[in-house]
Amino acid sequence: METTPLLARPKKSLWSRLKFSRFRKKDLSSRVIYVGQLPDEEFPPNYVCNQKYNIITFLPLVLFEQFRFFLNMYFLVMACSQFIPSIRIGYLYTYWGPLCFVLAVTLFREAVDDIRRYRRDREVNRQRYDRIVLDSAVDGYRPFVMEHVPASALRVGDIVILHKGQRVPADMILLRTNETMGTVFIRTDQLDGEIDWKLRIPLPSTQKLPTDAHLLDINAQIFIEKPEKDIHSFIGTCTRLDEEENDSLDIENTLWSGCVVASGQATGLVIYTGSETRSVMNNATPRSKIGRLDLQVNNLTKVLFVATIFTSFLLIVLKGFNGPWYGFLFRFILLFSYIIPISLRVNLEMGKAFYSWTIQRDKKIEGTVMRSTTIPEELGRIQYLLADKTGTLTKNEMVFQKLHLGNALFDRNHFHEVESLLTQYVTKDSSFLPMSPSSPQGSEFPDGPTSPEGPSFPDGSQTPSGPASPRQVWQAVLAIALCHNVTPVYDIGDQQADEATSDMGSSVMSESCGGAVPQQQLCDYQAASPDEVALVKWTDMMGISLYRRDLHNISLKLRAANEIMQFTILQIFPFTSESKMMGIIVQEENTEQITYYVKGADVALAPLVRGGRWLPRECGRLAADGLRTLVLAYKTLTKNEYLEFESEYKEARLSVTNRSERTAAAIARLQRGLLLLGLTGVEDRLADDVTPTLAMLRTAGIKIWMLTGDKLETAECIARSLQLGGGDGVWVPAARCAARRDALRLLQMLSARDPDQTNLIIEGETLEVCLRSYEKEFVEVLERCSGVVVARCSPTQKAAVARLLRARNHVVAAVGDGGNDVAMIQEADMGVGIEGAEGRAASLAGDVSVRQFQCLARLLLVHGRRAATRSAALCLFIVHRGLIVSTMQAVFSVVFYFSSVSLYPGFLMVGYGTIYTMLPVFSLVLDKDISSLTALRYPQLYKQLTKGRQLSYKTFYIWTGISIYQGGVIMYGALVLFEDQLIHIVEISYTALILTELIMVALTIVTWHRLMAAAELLSLLMYTATLLIFTSYFDADFIRHWDFWWKVTVITLVSCLPLYIVKYMHRKWSARQYKNIRH
Repeated sequence: METTPLLARPKKSLWSRLKFSRFRKKDLSSRVIYVGQLPDEEFPPNYVCNQKYNIITFLPLVLFEQFRFFLNMYFLVMACSQFIPSIRIGYLYTYWGPLCFVLAVTLFREAVDDIRRYRRDREVNRQRYDRIVLDSAVDGYRPFVMEHVPASALRVGDIVILHKGQRVPADMILLRTNETMGTVFIRTDQLDGEIDWKLRIPLPSTQKLPTDAHLLDINAQIFIEKPEKDIHSFIGTCTRLDEEENDSLDIENTLWSGCVVASGQATGLVIYTGSETRSVMNNATPRSKIGRLDLQVNNLTKVLFVATIFTSFLLIVLKGFNGPWYGFLFRFILLFSYIIPISLRVNLEMGKAFYSWTIQRDKKIEGTVMRSTTIPEELGRIQYLLADKTGTLTKNEMVFQKLHLGNALFDRNHFHEVESLLTQYVTKDSSFLPMSPSSPQGSEFPDGPTSPEGPSFPDGSQTPSGPASPRQVWQAVLAIALCHNVTPVYDIGDQQADEATSDMGSSVMSESCGGAVPQQQLCDYQAASPDEVALVKWTDMMGISLYRRDLHNISLKLRAANEIMQFTILQIFPFTSESKMMGIIVQEENTEQITYYVKGADVALAPLVRGGRWLPRECGRLAADGLRTLVLAYKTLTKNEYLEFESEYKEARLSVTNRSERTAAAIARLQRGLLLLGLTGVEDRLADDVTPTLAMLRTAGIKIWMLTGDKLETAECIARSLQLGGGDGVWVPAARCAARRDALRLLQMLSARDPDQTNLIIEGETLEVCLRSYEKEFVEVLERCSGVVVARCSPTQKAAVARLLRARNHVVAAVGDGGNDVAMIQEADMGVGIEGAEGRAASLAGDVSVRQFQCLARLLLVHGRRAATRSAALCLFIVHRGLIVSTMQAVFSVVFYFSSVSLYPGFLMVGYGTIYTMLPVFSLVLDKDISSLTALRYPQLYKQLTKGRQLSYKTFYIWTGISIYQGGVIMYGALVLFEDQLIHIVEISYTALILTELIMVALTIVTWHRLMAAAELLSLLMYTATLLIFTSYFDADFIRHWDFWWKVTVITLVSCLPLYIVKYMHRKWSARQYKNIRH
């Protein structure tokens, strides 16, 4: 498995670290590299280092991070105070033992994690690569030699040979490849999360060289832009000084660090190393997430600290300010330090690790991975769920559904007519191959005359009249078959080919890639988008198969004529988020006709095409059916027109400054006079069981918002089919807002409607305008809506919505499957990534990774509920355990004239919080208040969790009262039954204390587990053994006497029986939500 470095920094000597100049951040700048020569400038070493510590900084940094927490710092001060004889209480291990145990667990965990990072870094740095260098001169000739060097030894300017399956160790420019097509496929899933293979093209001036060794003989200068974070763009130029040949460098010529060569062999020139590589520069540290439970525990700890100080000061007031009262005050603080239990944090962390383990072990949501084990309780408190559409609520499996030609609409039930028309056109005259759409040998539409403005129509509406003609269908289908970036990859049957094709996760398998293809070979269409694959797959079904494709040619197989059409690729214009379209210029081999095809979003192409008055109406109809639409257009070019464009476009691409603007201007001139061909509709199928899952989450009180980049009409259709708002409300599309006045009008309109019966659908730009003008008022309206859909939503806007809800103290979960969802996932309280067809970016960035959206129901309603309720019970019980013994200490001090003497010896105090009660208390993480079947059958039970009542100040004060009551009963009971010696008070009260804790655990448990019973029995046996063994603490004769046992029994019953009665009555009459549900 390839490992992507998360962080790289150069290794420096101790002296270089001490030099002040090294602390200055180096300015990034562009560079010029001569092929075969190492630059004189110093660049960062290509060393990967993800370690957080080294042997010197490990202990100081870990201790600093731990003592930043108030709880740990408090106990450190308490432990250090025991070195002062005047305020020492008991033995040192009483305070240092628990603290050292907590620190030891933390140190061990950090050490293990850092050792794993070190081993992973060492493995990456030691991966060896082939580097071409010149050997020492022999008779005036310097032969080349191949070096096998580790990745950490690579430098800027090195020429490196990469083989299939190798990770790219540094950012490179692709110089040569041994592939017959002249291109290389790479996998970028570790860089951008997309699992589709990407096509990379070597420099034309270096690809034509006979061998890699000839790279050292040429005189080539490469200009490289300064290191940037953007992994989707690159600017550079290559100048052959010996041949006066210039090449422009673009993203298609690059191999970024962390990618993997998927096919063939690639020879590249290293241009960036170490901290200047794209992968390292994009490693932004995500927001550190802290769960609501941790914040509540921190607040409760502060309350307990105040209680400790208050109790200590109250005893000093009652004792009187005589003598060194401040010393007695500190001794009382030490005695009551158990009010703040140091084991609280350790138990909660262990509980979180256990919850994460159980989630990953659940067979019903197999494949779920908890990537953040610090906030599993947040799964039980979700109030808002922000969901992406494509790949999350839908499968991201595209199926071609409709083709609209203006005068004819073909759906799945009529695709056979398309195939028949194509067959008729292809076979009507077998003496010559079919022409391109604008062939001068025939009219645009044989069934009617044409005009300079395009086809002529009776009503003047630029809509074809009459049924679709064979030529008209041929033109549209041919455009679909040519205008794409799809490459057919054939399975040649050997083992290596099987391994290569197994990585192509989002491809669609086709068994009919052309009749001339050998029967044993299967064709796998590889593209950057499932939409592209769906279109090419459909043309294959219609009889026009993508047979071969390389850097310069496309071959189409016409099944009806069993012929091959050859096209030369002159230019390709990839899809970008700015242009919202992609285009291609091809030349048909026989006729030498040059045609520019383009497809894209209707908002981008509608203003550019002629003959498209019907386009907005039909786009709306297809979008209302939930289909993703693409507009097809073309333009015929003469040879002179193309040569003029090529010169202008090449000059723009060779420019270093304003390259994007100049290339966009050249393409804009090319797009003048485009003719509309048709409109396609592709369906993105709904995910499995997504509708019942959404209904279950809505019943649980979770509000679901859909944030998508699709157009408003498509998003509304999907929302209706999903019943996103519950099915009862009315969907209200928000009018577009461009100014504050428009936002006010929209706000007034929404305020006048019943918000509970309103489902709002709004575009991202409109939402941004409204929030900028009336944030508070508009958010209040959104919160009251049953369902909200944000269409045309950018990744930045998705993250802004999550941030907006979090700012209003809502617990927000975000779920997505693509790289455009990462920002939203990282911004939410709980990010859920789905590993889908768009790649692994969201899955790796999420706090939890699932395979399908339907897993959310069990993840939230079952595991989220259990994590929240168990952690709350564990926290309250540990606080109760500390408060009860502190109450007994307070009673003891008051009765014995405010003495600052410990009630129990140090060994008993340490044993109380560890060997005698730790296992039963921690076994509460196994408790189940209701079964998983009940939680899923009655999702409304989840609503109570979102209010956080399991761990609130109210429940905290209730347990505080219980602790004071039980501590007082045990201590006063022991004093009332006191005989002659003080040791009997210790025996009776301590035994009653242990039994009370064990009984309270038993009373708290709802569903017993065999490990719970084992923990209770084991703790009881261990304490019984202590009574018999440690005779220095207990009177063995008194323990064997009947008086001891009846006194302990009475005290224990008085402390526990009333609480059991109250608890029973509360469960019987107060918990109405469980009525008729509990088994």
